[in-house]
Amino acid sequence: MTKKDLQSQLKESMMAKDTEKTSVLRMLISAITYYEIQKGGAGYEANDEDVLTVIQKEAKQRKDSISEYEKANRQDLADKEKSELKMLQEYLPKQLSEEEIKELVKQTISQTGASNIQDLGKVMGQLAPQTKGKADGAVVSRIVREELSK
Repeated sequence: MTKKDLQSQLKESMMAKDTEKTSVLRMLISAITYYEIQKGGAGYEANDEDVLTVIQKEAKQRKDSISEYEKANRQDLADKEKSELKMLQEYLPKQLSEEEIKELVKQTISQTGASNIQDLGKVMGQLAPQTKGKADGAVVSRIVREELSK
């Protein structure tokens, strides 16, 4: 997924008068542009990995907002964030299930020879490239902690 792909989809959603999708795509393109400016100014162009990073960041923000809105009993705002999150997830790779993550964790623990919670960093370092974009880091960390605590 590139920025140009998103801009193309934005045009399509505008023509289809899909206001919600148009809004999410505008927000996403704006976030990518901001990322590009932070990285290298006007001459920097985000690659596919950069775009994925921005989409993940935006999705995480939505998850955090949903949690906060639900705590504050603002279901209307939580529903809006859930809708945006659902659209953002369409642009992310298929997420790993907890069972798939557990299998990866077990394999990595045996490969690294990790035996206790002090080896958490070693295991997470090995897992990060394998799960990037495919699993929430907090979930991976929780599963690693559970496996190392056994």
